[in-house]
Amino acid sequence: MKVISKEGIPPFELFEKVTARVVLDGERMTLIAVEIPENGAVPEHSHPHEQFGILLKGEAEFGGGESIHLVKEGMLYQIPPQERHRVKVTRGPALFLDIFSPPREEYVEMQRRAHGT
Repeated sequence: MKVISKEGIPPFELFEKVTARVVLDGERMTLIAVEIPENGAVPEHSHPHEQFGILLKGEAEFGGGESIHLVKEGMLYQIPPQERHRVKVTRGPALFLDIFSPPREEYVEMQRRAHGT
C-alpha cells in the first residue's frame, strides 16, 4: 500500500498555464492531478490512452469536434483512446483528477526532468 500527500509531489507544466502532478504511477495506469486557472485551457489533442476523471473544483467545457459538454464540480468523465478533445475552464481555478490506462510514461518523465529527479 502507498499513501501520498499532494504537497510532497512537485508540479510540472503540462501546457501553458496548466500544471500537473503525477500522483501515482502503476503497472497499468497513471493518476494525475491537473490544475488550470480560470479561462485557462488544454488545446485540442488526442492520445492512445483511455482517460477517466473527476472535476474536483471549478467548472469546465470539454469539447471534441463540434460537441461541447459542461462539466461541473463532482462530475465524472470518460474519454476513449484516440478521441480528439479539449478543455476550457469557465469557473476556476479548476482541479481535475485523471486516470490514464495504459500508464502515461511521458508524464512521469516530464515530472522527473522538471525537478531533476
